[in-house]
Amino acid sequence: MSTLTVTNIKATGETAGRAVSGVAAAWVDFDGSTNAIQGSSNIASLTDQGSGQYQFAFSNNMSTQYFAISTNTGNRDSSNAGVQRSSQGGSSASSTFHIEIMDDGTNANIDAVAAQGTIHGDLA
Repeated sequence: MSTLTVTNIKATGETAGRAVSGVAAAWVDFDGSTNAIQGSSNIASLTDQGSGQYQFAFSNNMSTQYFAISTNTGNRDSSNAGVQRSSQGGSSASSTFHIEIMDDGTNANIDAVAAQGTIHGDLA
């Protein structure tokens, strides 16, 4: 068995490479109450769009507006763990995506303390 050691991965046709430590096209861990990005890969910025609503811009765009988003949210206490909905946002752009967080008991938007998003798809 051979071992392949690389620093970056770039699919045929992609202009941006992916660091081996973050093979997903992008990921973000953020605090929704302070709008602070705790860690990320391929995320240029976070824009607060109101209670529980966040817009993210990619550092390197996706190849199309069609890509997969997986999200996870919660508070670091048991008061309101929250549920999430995610979408590419109103513009259906290859440069941004949107995460919306709601309290699962009241169905109202909330700013969760701990939130994450992972993006899978082809980079431009």
